[in-house]
Amino acid sequence: MKEVDLKKSVYELTEEYPELIEILKELGFLGVAKAVVRKTLGRATTIPQGCQRQGKDLNEVLKKLEEKGFTVKQIDNQGVS
Repeated sequence: MKEVDLKKSVYELTEEYPELIEILKELGFLGVAKAVVRKTLGRATTIPQGCQRQGKDLNEVLKKLEEKGFTVKQIDNQGVS
């Protein structure tokens, strides 16, 4: 099962599931396609933080990830159910 833990950094998630790079890029997170950005900014950024910084709706991003076959590990403080 492919599970996205929203507490993990973008770097950790893309190392675990390389296919996330293209999915996140399609969602407008263009920096994720560049290895240097993933290895620097991506180490300090989670998906919820990235959504907040870029003004994206976290629930829409999570819906797209679920459509692509991922499950999202629930975390209460982000309002994700």
